Amino acid sequence: MRLENKVAVITGSATGIGQAIAVAMAQAGAAVVVDYIGKPDAPKQTLQMIQDAGGKATAIDTDVSQPDQVNSLIQQTVQQFGRLDIFVNNAGIEFKHPFLEFPLDQFQKIVAVNLQGPFLCAQAAAKQMVAQGGGGRIINISSVHEDLPMPTNAPYCATKGGLRMLTRTIAVELAPHGITVNNIGPGAIYTPIDADIEANPQLEAQLMAEIPVGRWGKPEEVAGLAVFLASDAAAYITGSTYFIDGGMLRQAGSL
Repeated sequence: MRLENKVAVITGSATGIGQAIAVAMAQAGAAVVVDYIGKPDAPKQTLQMIQDAGGKATAIDTDVSQPDQVNSLIQQTVQQFGRLDIFVNNAGIEFKHPFLEFPLDQFQKIVAVNLQGPFLCAQAAAKQMVAQGGGGRIINISSVHEDLPMPTNAPYCATKGGLRMLTRTIAVELAPHGITVNNIGPGAIYTPIDADIEANPQLEAQLMAEIPVGRWGKPEEVAGLAVFLASDAAAYITGSTYFIDGGMLRQAGSL
């Protein structure tokens, strides 16, 4: 599953799952755009990892909830690498509060990044793919929580449920252009942000009890699935979510 001569954009790829996807796609031969937001040195580690692997990459600061910035991201990508073949909507945020107390401004921010962002990015990416011809791949990083409720996280879950139907709908619309659209739904994937759970044996044990394989997933495992969906081997796959959760969706609530 090689990606030679392909150009890939991965949003939110300065850290975590996005970083692993960016590195894996570069290792598979793609030229990679590392999208980030914030401090200029945020993507430094990802770029270094790609360089160490012999890959080619650049970084672009983009707020995916802003149409002008999204359009600029696509334009800069094409200016630098000549085309766009793969777009991965990975950027996402969450804030947790009981539903009865959830602040409206935080709800709106979550929707802007997690649902409006993928809509804008997929639309802009697809326009470029259609214009250049040859098809393309759009991959959305969703969550088990597009199906599985998570109390205190209602807006996040709602955006992931919305992303499922966005994916299914635009997959049908874009199929005649040779563009496939799929979701990846990670379960409990360990990144440094989860250190507080790992440091709490009782909390971690509760989580592991919901995962049949009994361990955290690795960002690299999600990245491997993303590379497959981006490859020619997945040309007949579109409109679905592929869960990578150690069986969590099948186990949750059954104990």
